Amino acid sequence: MTDPLGEALHQLRLSGTLYCRTDLTAPWGIAVPELEGCLALVVVTAGSCRLEIDGSEPLHLAAGSLTLLPHGTPHVFRSGPDVPADPLFELPVEMLSDCYELLRHGGGGELTQVTYGVLRFDNAAGDRLARQLPPVLHMDGWDADDAGWLNSTLRLIAREAQELRPGGETVLTRLADVLVVQAIRAWLAGAPEARQGWLAALRDEQVGRALAAIHRSPGRDWGLVSLAREAGMSRSAFAERFTALVGEPAMRYLADWRMQSARTHLRSTTEPLSAVAHRFGYQSEAAFGRAFKRAFGVSPGSLRA
Repeated sequence: MTDPLGEALHQLRLSGTLYCRTDLTAPWGIAVPELEGCLALVVVTAGSCRLEIDGSEPLHLAAGSLTLLPHGTPHVFRSGPDVPADPLFELPVEMLSDCYELLRHGGGGELTQVTYGVLRFDNAAGDRLARQLPPVLHMDGWDADDAGWLNSTLRLIAREAQELRPGGETVLTRLADVLVVQAIRAWLAGAPEARQGWLAALRDEQVGRALAAIHRSPGRDWGLVSLAREAGMSRSAFAERFTALVGEPAMRYLADWRMQSARTHLRSTTEPLSAVAHRFGYQSEAAFGRAFKRAFGVSPGSLRA
């Protein structure tokens, strides 16, 4: 029995672009610019602060809370209302490694500590899922009776960020992956909008089987007939239902999934381009290169370089 939604979550891959531990003393404010193509992970480990995003009510972040900003939207953190916010990239930081830094900022008052991660989805499943996530996912953890996993993971994050022990960066990276996936799972379980579009298609008994087949074997010589057979439907009924649920025709979805998957593969391997082309369903390197450039504006070789 297949679980297409579970398989898609299993395929999620995140890479950590930057982790920052902050020691912030009131009054303080920090303005974070747009982080294109990235997801921001915010864990408050001591004190509290305000999170402000244009078009939304300010959000109070208390110690033990987890907040995800899936779309890299510009945002502002403040110790309180009307506190001026300094641009993030103009503040001095102490670099502890290539992607882990320490930021100390503020006026010397009450302490707030935040562990802030900038991450990127590294595959087609993540890109698709990110499109459907809301601007903010927020969970309060340490005081929640039914969130033992969140409590324990947040406490580990706080400990690693505070002590900066050898290997701490690796531990933070793994814990951040867990937090992101678990927060998404919690949203999937409770949000009405998580039962629309691509996510609804994954849950659909018939279309979900076809999607799972594409995700497992994107390079197979799929056509509408073979995909409809996977779904247990007629060709015309499958085409209509797939488009209605996913929002685009099945063959366009297949082409996009192949391109997104190929881009991830190119970034992570040195496999020859001819082999990559064959892996993702193209009969020649030239055909693959043309399709890739249409999708991303650069050739496969340029991306890898």
